[in-house]
Amino acid sequence: MIRIKNVEKSNLISASISGKITKEDIEKIHPLIHNIVKNGNKVDFFFELVNFKGYDLKGLWEDLKVDTAHISDYGKMAFVGEKEWQQWAAKATDFFTSSEVKFFDLNEKEEAKRWILNQ
Repeated sequence: MIRIKNVEKSNLISASISGKITKEDIEKIHPLIHNIVKNGNKVDFFFELVNFKGYDLKGLWEDLKVDTAHISDYGKMAFVGEKEWQQWAAKATDFFTSSEVKFFDLNEKEEAKRWILNQ
């Protein structure tokens, strides 16, 4: 499940992610990406992963489609998580994109916020 959080930075999508990501979850984020891109900005992401279990099949497919369509529209990505495999997934994302991607442990959440907000 993806819960979108309100933020003041206009090109930032911030969300808390838990359980499995579904197609409906990705469909919540896609319009937000479009709004940021239409204003001529790169999309930054702040994802807090708590009890994150991955994707269901339709969610994974939808995410791949969105990422393929917008890969050049992404800026910085901060992943805040608790598991070694989440850190690996963030590194894989960094490899496949031109974005600046960083993984932070849950106890580094404030550092992650400062980094994504450029403070």
